[in-house]
Amino acid sequence: MVLFHYALVDDLITTDEFQQRVDKKIDDCGDLVDEPTAAMMVIGELGRQHVKIKGLSGKSSLFSFFGKVVDKTEPKEFDRADGEKGWVATLLLGDETGTTRVVLWDEKAGAAVDVAIGDVLEIIGRHPGKSTKEIYALALRLASCEITCNLPAQGAGSLSNEPVELDAIVIAINEPRTFNRRDGTAGEMIEAVIGDDKGSARLVAWAPELLCDITPGITVHISGAKPNNKSEGRDYSLDETSTVTVTDTVVSVPFTHLSSVSDQGIYSVKGQVKQQQQPRTFTTRNGTASWVRNVIIVDEGEELRLVLWGDFALTPLKTGERVEVYHATAKPGRFGGIELGVGRGSALRVPDEEAHTIVFSGTIIHGLGCTFIDNGTDRYLIEGSFPHGTGLKVTGLIKGSRIVPTQAEPVVLKRDDVLAHLQRFNESLKG
Repeated sequence: MVLFHYALVDDLITTDEFQQRVDKKIDDCGDLVDEPTAAMMVIGELGRQHVKIKGLSGKSSLFSFFGKVVDKTEPKEFDRADGEKGWVATLLLGDETGTTRVVLWDEKAGAAVDVAIGDVLEIIGRHPGKSTKEIYALALRLASCEITCNLPAQGAGSLSNEPVELDAIVIAINEPRTFNRRDGTAGEMIEAVIGDDKGSARLVAWAPELLCDITPGITVHISGAKPNNKSEGRDYSLDETSTVTVTDTVVSVPFTHLSSVSDQGIYSVKGQVKQQQQPRTFTTRNGTASWVRNVIIVDEGEELRLVLWGDFALTPLKTGERVEVYHATAKPGRFGGIELGVGRGSALRVPDEEAHTIVFSGTIIHGLGCTFIDNGTDRYLIEGSFPHGTGLKVTGLIKGSRIVPTQAEPVVLKRDDVLAHLQRFNESLKG
């Protein structure tokens, strides 16, 4: 038993010294504590503390924590790269601060057979590489303490990867995106954000034709949605065996009150724009330009800071305007408080906006990470790929300050008009 706890401090003292300290601690307490309790007291004196599951995102290389078994997989045999056989099992552990995946390798995988749902375990483990989404167990044992475990509101409380059926409303759909398969061929996929009574979820369709006729606001019945349990929050994928059909089922997506947003997890919130900064440009790791923008929303007297990334940073917003944010990631703010990041896999809606048709002529102007069409008086964001500086007449839908063209045709513009438009655009950026 002492060797279990010694793993937490084996870089600080020898086994013999640790045992001596444990024995002395028992004597000092008049034999009122058992050996495991004395060992934990010694570990605390050496600066190695047990943490809550929320604290597993820290920078320590080794962690010890208690967690209640929420779900588990049976041991599974696999072939290693060197041809040898291996075993792996996974436990989902939770406490009042969250849940985490604990991976058991080889001889430790057998412990999953003897562990029951509801058991409380003490775990010593470390993260694999730089990932903080799961823990590789170095040691584990049954614990006698009680733990209150509140599962995430969005139902991410299962390790099952069996396909499921969903009735969900489509909140947002991205444009199709190409990718390279392992065999070198190109493929196409579509990402979307959906919602149901459990909350929001990310949806990836590797068969993009499943979503080609679906628009935001439509409720669908999805069969064959495969969970990705390694992602934070709910995440599903679709392939050729999946189906998506329109349904008239009424679906309501719950929002989290701003005061209940923690500094980690996935949330959907709503509120009014109280304060906003201008979008700021930055260079991503792959060398491309993108945008970031800070916005503060308020609801029922509570405030929350949003960090909008990429195209979301360019969404035109007005002070006092109502906004809805779906599937956004929370983290501690750089200067205190909590930030909710709205980026890839998220959705941002302005529910009061209504789309209507528009016919608009102007000059195409490329900004950093965005494209505008400008007629010298009005300027709109425009979706699509158009050459910089060309004249264009577009027919399409306008929602807020963004045009989604359904038809576009070139128009001849005067050189002086183009230069005037470019100068006006540059001046607006400086402002």
